Amino acid sequence: MTIGRVNPSYRLEEQGITGLGNVYYNLMEPALIEEALKRGEGHLGNGGTMLVETGKHTGRSPKDKFVVRTPSVEDTIWWDNNKPMTPEAFDVLHADMVEHMKGKDYFVQDLFGGADPANRLDVRVVTELAWHGLFIRHMLRRPDREDLDDFVPEFTIVNCPTFKATPDKHGCRSETVIALNFDKKLILIGGTEYAGENKKSVFTLLNYILPGKGIMAMHCSANHAPGNPVDTAVFFGLSGTGKTTLSADESRVLIGDDEHGWSDRGTFNFEGGCYAKTINLSAEAEPEIYATTSKFGTVIENMVWDKETLELDFEDNSITDNMRCAYPLEYISNASASSLGGHPKNIIMLTCDAYGVLPPIARLTPAQAMYHFLSGFTSKTPGTEVGVTEPIPTFSTCFGAPFMPRRPEEYGKLLQEKIAKHGATCWLVNTGWTGGAYGTGSRMPIKATRTLLASALDGSLSDAEYRKDPNFGFEVPKYVDGVAEVLLDPRRTWDDKASYDAQAEKLVKMFAENFEQYLEYIDDDVKAAAIG
Repeated sequence: MTIGRVNPSYRLEEQGITGLGNVYYNLMEPALIEEALKRGEGHLGNGGTMLVETGKHTGRSPKDKFVVRTPSVEDTIWWDNNKPMTPEAFDVLHADMVEHMKGKDYFVQDLFGGADPANRLDVRVVTELAWHGLFIRHMLRRPDREDLDDFVPEFTIVNCPTFKATPDKHGCRSETVIALNFDKKLILIGGTEYAGENKKSVFTLLNYILPGKGIMAMHCSANHAPGNPVDTAVFFGLSGTGKTTLSADESRVLIGDDEHGWSDRGTFNFEGGCYAKTINLSAEAEPEIYATTSKFGTVIENMVWDKETLELDFEDNSITDNMRCAYPLEYISNASASSLGGHPKNIIMLTCDAYGVLPPIARLTPAQAMYHFLSGFTSKTPGTEVGVTEPIPTFSTCFGAPFMPRRPEEYGKLLQEKIAKHGATCWLVNTGWTGGAYGTGSRMPIKATRTLLASALDGSLSDAEYRKDPNFGFEVPKYVDGVAEVLLDPRRTWDDKASYDAQAEKLVKMFAENFEQYLEYIDDDVKAAAIG
């Protein structure tokens, strides 16, 4: 039975998916919550939130993600980073998944990826779980109800957590599979309940499609000055670097917290919501994000909660460190209604340096910016994974390697061209450690980070006196109002200067070794900016 609002000429039957139970098209939030509760998928939390757990997968499964190797994408996919699947294996997987779906109820959401109407992607997401429908409804952009009557998707995602893949039969690695077929405009997800796979699949699509049109796709947050979208800033950064926290500055207008495009018209958000980490989230430090955890429809994922009061425990990571909440953008009071901005005036690259070597802020030349963009450095800290006892360097190119279908130099070149064309000041901001490495030093004070960023964004930092960092070659301000002078020179924050020098030498070597893979693909000015 068909329930809900859908283009009558483009139901699942028209896509070859037949024999299902009830199909719920484009249900709105209350109905999705009702269905999820009826099916025992989760619990109703305070304020009408949806409390869910995702089983054994509490994060993405990058090793189980595949791209179907067809002639049309053969020369444009970065195969070193994207595992191939044969068209034949995909067809078997598709047939088996469609067969698996028969007799079961499914939830369909027809949505937009991208706030810019000229460059959006119309996506249909078919989910086995009602709460996945709620999640993706938050994450992507919702058409007006009347627009659903003639909605035809360009791409379709089918997500069946109860489907278990067979590696030998389906050309994959385990019972979990995420398979992208650009020719058939189809993504199949099986064997995982982690909702983030839905949104990251759309991000991967846009990361492939948009650069082909000369549009930069970016794993970044973005905001702009109040009443002045021309004054836009973007924040690149991997998980845990402060991307969501720092862009949600109440003195600026939030464009989005995770994924954006940069076209000839300016910056645009891919999404209609936010997917924020909640570990150690506090009302004092992040009041807006904290407030969403008791708002109607917010998806609370993999958090521990009191069975009587339903109060959330923001410190208990016994399920996962990767506990999250998903909510619509309009739950943030300073969010942009259009999710559009101008050409970035400032580009901030965030890193969490657990070695305690990098300064809290540095100004980059365009060539240095490309170097750090391609490097995508941060560090895993002890305690985040079993067996991690000291900081582990993580170089994730373009600050988002798992979502990059094309070679990194393509994205780097696009960024370089857009910086050159539109002008932008680039900054490297360290939200990691100071006064020593992890274990002896302390976390960079967030107040200092906010002060430095505010000075960068209002232009006053451009007038500061700078020194050249002897290890990394970028410019570091000597004095900034409201920030302790000693903090700006990391070496001075260490009691043992020889230990700092040894750590700096170690980090420089890591950067140099990692960057060797890009040397044959980049221009001489970027080679000249290389470290080590």
